[in-house]
Amino acid sequence: MMPKHCFLGFLVSFFLTGVAGTQPAHESLKPQRVRFQSRNFHNILQWQPGRALTGNSSVYFVQYKMYGQRQWKNKEDCWGIQELFCDLTNETSDIQEPYYGRVKAASAGSYSDWSLTPRFTPWWETKIDPPVMNITQVNGSLLVILHAPNLPYRYQKEKTVSIEDYYALVYRVFIINNSLEKEKKVYEGTHRVVEIEALTPHSSYCVVAEIYQPMLNRSQRSEERCVETP
Repeated sequence: MMPKHCFLGFLVSFFLTGVAGTQPAHESLKPQRVRFQSRNFHNILQWQPGRALTGNSSVYFVQYKMYGQRQWKNKEDCWGIQELFCDLTNETSDIQEPYYGRVKAASAGSYSDWSLTPRFTPWWETKIDPPVMNITQVNGSLLVILHAPNLPYRYQKEKTVSIEDYYALVYRVFIINNSLEKEKKVYEGTHRVVEIEALTPHSSYCVVAEIYQPMLNRSQRSEERCVETP
């Protein structure tokens, strides 16, 4: 990886003294497909190199702002980097507000124009992971305990924040009778503890679950958890 200090002199003149404003921008260096990818409100800005860029010969500069603000802010940890992504989770933590990000590339003394993301609102656009399941057999029934995904935020830097702190979630639980190869929905509701009764003894069952929320559509399904009834 190219050491950052090699670019120090160039960066100072390029971004601080305004020398870059006297040089022509190179369209072929401009980062491509700049957009946010969000999962459980972990908001990552991603992009692809410009058409003229190959290998590790370029560095990138990231700025962001909330919709309606005039001033762009530098993301210091993503200033002169060679990676093709930048974590803006903390900078976009007001999840109901829309944001923009933008990226500029520099290579061999040349620079690109800024590439702008589409408007990004975490509340609407994040993808939610399926619930985590714990299953226990109790007197011929299955007790399913569901856990919603945690978010990248904390209360007073101690308690983790669950997605349930932001959304009213609906859980859907399905059971699959492996001998019949038949799936049945056994629960839909807001409770995180679900008991599945009336199971056939000495049979094989698998359980899957998903989260539904009208504004988020639904999560992917969890991995199957399978048990043998006594």
